[in-house]
Amino acid sequence: MIAFLRGILDEKQLTHIVLDVGGVGYEVLIPLSTYDTLPKVGSEYKCLIFEHIREDAHLLFGFSTEQERDFFKLLITVSGVGPKIAIGALGGMTIAELRAAIVAKDSKRISKLPGIGKKMAERIVVELCDKINPLEVYATDSTNSETTNNAMTQACNDAVLGLVQLGFNQDVAVKTVREIFENSDGDLSTGEIITKALAQR
Repeated sequence: MIAFLRGILDEKQLTHIVLDVGGVGYEVLIPLSTYDTLPKVGSEYKCLIFEHIREDAHLLFGFSTEQERDFFKLLITVSGVGPKIAIGALGGMTIAELRAAIVAKDSKRISKLPGIGKKMAERIVVELCDKINPLEVYATDSTNSETTNNAMTQACNDAVLGLVQLGFNQDVAVKTVREIFENSDGDLSTGEIITKALAQR
């Protein structure tokens, strides 16, 4: 199996790239999140690969980070979710947003992603909610791991734990903290998040 390809970026489009590796052009399907990280055409580029082989096609799916590829692999374990649907989902939300939606069992939000209807969104929630640690839903992308973001991630995780200890249902605690996080300026302490959550109760 191909783990990665390193070569010259010969072409880049919103849905795919062509990577020249030793004179051979490999077409690689990518999510929008990967497209945003691509260098200029003509630059050297290393692309992480998921190889999908079936009777009528041999497809390569590419990612800029291990986190993207790992979550892609998790999505395609869901019944009815193929690689192309999974790659589209990664373009519609960040991994942090997808994790949060799944843990909060927000199938309505997930159903708005391209190629995913109501029933498929519900399957994604049912089949993946137990596979995602609710205390990791605010984990930042590996490409965006500045100290302030890590501190905010930890504050959110600690706030969820604190609210559960105060009697909140875990799903409600995660949803409440997510809403506070999304409506903040990204600079709240654990205590401030818990105070806001209690005020909303």
